[in-house]
Amino acid sequence: MIVFNVPTIPHDHIRGFYELFDIQQKIIQAMSNGQRNIHLDFSKCRFLPHYAVTVLGGLARYTEHNGCHLQFRWSTVNKRVLTNLLQNGFAGMFGYGTGPWEGNSIPYREDRISNEAAIITYLREDWLGRGWLQISEKLSNAIVGKVWEIYTNTFEHGASPIGTISCGQHYPKLHELHLTVVDFGVGIPTSVRNFHERNSISGAKALQWAFQLGASTKMEDEGGPRGLGLGILKDFIRINKGSLQVFSQDGYARIGNHPDIFEQSKVPFQGSLVDISLTCDESYYVLASEINN
Repeated sequence: MIVFNVPTIPHDHIRGFYELFDIQQKIIQAMSNGQRNIHLDFSKCRFLPHYAVTVLGGLARYTEHNGCHLQFRWSTVNKRVLTNLLQNGFAGMFGYGTGPWEGNSIPYREDRISNEAAIITYLREDWLGRGWLQISEKLSNAIVGKVWEIYTNTFEHGASPIGTISCGQHYPKLHELHLTVVDFGVGIPTSVRNFHERNSISGAKALQWAFQLGASTKMEDEGGPRGLGLGILKDFIRINKGSLQVFSQDGYARIGNHPDIFEQSKVPFQGSLVDISLTCDESYYVLASEINN
């Protein structure tokens, strides 16, 4: 048995992502060294944001897929952290306590295979449909359709052995609404490098290329990967002053109200992580076509 400590993970700070990715690297290394029983201790953790929940859930399923066992030491989990893990259903998913119940969490969810109807319902009702964001039904449906493309990428091209893991959170004091989707597949940079037959493409350049593709971004007819154009979702994020962050292998991208960022990730992530942050203000958001009508 080997034990790794989970530190306090800051909310929406790139350092928190890197701390989680470091844990991922340590667990993968431990498995390669023959460790089959891995424990996570939360004694030093006083806060665990939504994106950390998705990564830890993904790690548990990934170790399981590889014939290992990742054990959460529930007795070491801070009361506040545990309450949230019970509320969003994460603890119950891994055999501890009851839940979920309705609160500020977007429920923890695992999808091993594509289930379009269920996922779209989850996005429409559990994420955008809780009254935290004032948005028209038509615009909500358009955004949900683009986020569904993120899931589609995984199921059709990502080759993730665990499918997708999702979780989110409404942070009332910060006026923010988040959703994170994680997979442990081949990663966007690898797909782009294979498509171009150039292993020298950096993770930063690969993500930039993916985001520059058209709104529909389907490349199947050319035998290539689906991109991350995401059209109206990017436009809405900029208007809303939110952000879209993507970590995949050695690449990092941040799309928002300021100039887009594409750079090398300081700690690689095996797979892809997409975090969407929306601002919950008093504005009412609609499609431009709805205003014209």
